[in-house]
Amino acid sequence: MTEIFWLIPFIPAASTLILAVFGKKLPKKYVSFQACFAVFASFVISAISAVGLLQTAHGNYPLVKNLFSWIQAGSFQVNLSLMFDPLSAVMALVVSGVGFIIHVYSVGYMADDEGYTRYFTYLNLFTFSMLILVMASNLVLMFVGWEGVGLCSYLLIGFWFERHSAANAGKKAFIVNRIGDTGFLLGILFIFIHIGSAEFTAINEAISAGAISVGLATLIAILLFVGATGKSAQIPLYVWLPDAMEGPTPVSALIHAATMVTAGVYMVCRMNLLYTLSETAAQVVALVGAITAVYAATMALTQNDIKRVLAYSTISQIGYMFIGCGVGAYAAGMFHLYTHAFFKSLLFLAAGSVMHALSGEINMKKMGGLRKYLPLTYPTFLIGAIAIAGVPFFSGFFSKDAILTRAFAQGQYSAFYYFIWGLGIMGAVLT
Repeated sequence: MTEIFWLIPFIPAASTLILAVFGKKLPKKYVSFQACFAVFASFVISAISAVGLLQTAHGNYPLVKNLFSWIQAGSFQVNLSLMFDPLSAVMALVVSGVGFIIHVYSVGYMADDEGYTRYFTYLNLFTFSMLILVMASNLVLMFVGWEGVGLCSYLLIGFWFERHSAANAGKKAFIVNRIGDTGFLLGILFIFIHIGSAEFTAINEAISAGAISVGLATLIAILLFVGATGKSAQIPLYVWLPDAMEGPTPVSALIHAATMVTAGVYMVCRMNLLYTLSETAAQVVALVGAITAVYAATMALTQNDIKRVLAYSTISQIGYMFIGCGVGAYAAGMFHLYTHAFFKSLLFLAAGSVMHALSGEINMKKMGGLRKYLPLTYPTFLIGAIAIAGVPFFSGFFSKDAILTRAFAQGQYSAFYYFIWGLGIMGAVLT
C-alpha cells in the first residue's frame, strides 16, 4: 500500500478542481462531503504509508516517486518527484489530520455563508499546497507549495473581501510574505549555483562531502531563514499574522495550527545539515526564536480580542520551535510543532464556538459565566489552555521541556545558550 503515497496531495487537488469547475451547480451537502472526504482520504493514505515506512528498514530509506521530468534547461533539471520519509510523514499526518477536523468544523460554521463552495475550494487548495510543500523531494517543488500556501492565505484571510479590514489583511499577509520569499528564493539560487542540484539528497551529500564552505553555508542558511521568518511569522516579519484573524475562524485554526506557520520550521528541519554546518546560522535561528517567543507572549498579555490573544500565542510558540532547531534539537522542535498543532487548533475552534454563542463577540472583557451555557466548550478550552501553558503531564509540557533541556545542556559549550534558555523560561512563564 505504501506505493500509493504519492496520491496524498493529489486527492485534495482533484477535489479543488471539481469544486472550482462544477461547484456552483452542486448542492451544499455534496460540496461539504467531497471536500471533507478528500482530506480524510489523504489522512488515511498518510497513516498507511507511515506505518509501511516504519516497517521498511526502520524508516531509514524514504519512499520516492518520480512522476516526470518537470524543468530541463541545460544542466538545470528539476523533477516533479515526491518523497515520504519520517519528517514528511509527521507533517502529512498533521496537515491532513488536523485539516480534516477543521473541514468538518467548517461545515457547520460556514453553513449560512454565501461563499460556501468558494470557501471549501480554497480550503482544499490550501491543503494540497501544504502537502506538496512537505512532500517535495527538491527545493523548487517545495517553493511551489510554499507560494501556494501564501496565495491561499491571501484568498482565505480576505475571504469576506467586502469588509475593508479583511481585504487589507489579506493584502498585508501576501506582501509581507513576498519579502521573506525573496530571501528563500535567493537561498535556492545559491544552492543550485554551488551544488548544481535542488534535490534534498544531493544537497545533503554535498554538505557531508564538504563541498560547501562554512561561510557559504551561513549565507545560504540565513537567506533560507529569512523566508522562514516570513512564513512562520517571526520578528521582524510577524506583522501579518495578528491581522489574519479577519478571516473565518476555521481558517485561523488552519493557518495557525496545521499549515502555513509550520512551513518555516519544517524547512529548517529539512535543511538541518546546513544549519548544523553553520553554527552562526543556527545561533541566529535560536536567537530570533527566543526573542520572538518572549516578545509575542508580552504582546498577547495586552490584547482583549480573543482571536488576537491566540494569534500572538502562536507567534510565541513558533519561536520555541525555532529555539529547538537553533540548539540542534530538531526532533524536539518537530515534537512541539506536532503537539502545538492539536492544542492550538482546539483553542481556535473552541474560540469559534464561544464567538458563535455570543453572536460574534470577540472582546474578552464582555465574556464570562459561560460554563453552564457551553458545557462542552468549557472543558475543551480549559484542556487546550493547560496544554499551551506547559502544565506538567499535558502535551505542551513535554515538548517545551525537551527544547529547554537541550538549550540548557548546550550552555556548557557557550554561555549564549544559557541566554537562550533564560529567554525560553521567561516566555514559558508569560505563556
